[in-house]
Amino acid sequence: MTFSIAGKTAIVTGAANGVGLAIGRHFVAEGANVVFADMDEDRLEAELGSADVEPERYRTFACDLRQKLSINNLLSMTVDSFERVDILVNASRQMVSSDPLNPKEDHVETLLNQNLMTALRLTQATAKRMIKQAEDQEEGPVGSIINLSSIAARRAHADLLGYSISTAALDQMTRSMAVALAPHRIRVNAVAFGSVMSSSLKHQLKEHDDYRSEIIDHTPLGRIAGPGEVSDAVQYLAADASNFVTGQIITVDGGRTLIDPVEAPAH
Repeated sequence: MTFSIAGKTAIVTGAANGVGLAIGRHFVAEGANVVFADMDEDRLEAELGSADVEPERYRTFACDLRQKLSINNLLSMTVDSFERVDILVNASRQMVSSDPLNPKEDHVETLLNQNLMTALRLTQATAKRMIKQAEDQEEGPVGSIINLSSIAARRAHADLLGYSISTAALDQMTRSMAVALAPHRIRVNAVAFGSVMSSSLKHQLKEHDDYRSEIIDHTPLGRIAGPGEVSDAVQYLAADASNFVTGQIITVDGGRTLIDPVEAPAH
């Protein structure tokens, strides 16, 4: 088996910044064709227009994936550009603090729509495309779908009510779709991570001086992950090396979920 994804075509959502951007760039560097999808068109162009990325190997697609037409258009553009789709990375996520006793500010519905339903609808549509393009393929892998989740799915923090519920639902969707798509030789897995040194976390660390030490103190490996460390886990799940892995939630958190959840921060 191989860890190579060279020549495969991937869609990466939430790809204008943070972990999604890091995954997309990593995939291109590893020889894949990549469609970078995000709502923020300006950020997509700014990040990729100035990057050392081979232009013939990637496309950008600005859209709101909560709309069915956007999902259809994204798949059409991917197939028109690269003839097929082999990998889907649902990296589009939103985290908003919740007031658990205020129905107007618990953000449960908002985050379920963003973190669960968008991934589910795109997974369903992409799987149909993968099945169609493999009609004459009698054996071998057909596709891999990877959802980006969070360790918040397994921890209880009142101010993360909506986020925790939505990522827990995403984990269960991952397992359910893995079973549903296994007969079609499409694997569905997830990567759940804690604190990653993204631009948003860097901003938080500047505003809260003690936040860095709080995270590190509750991480057995004693540091904050770089975006590339999540990208490597996603590549493993996208590659043929993981052909017998499906329905799994791989945790990339430096051991934080091994610590008493009452003491450890969830994000």
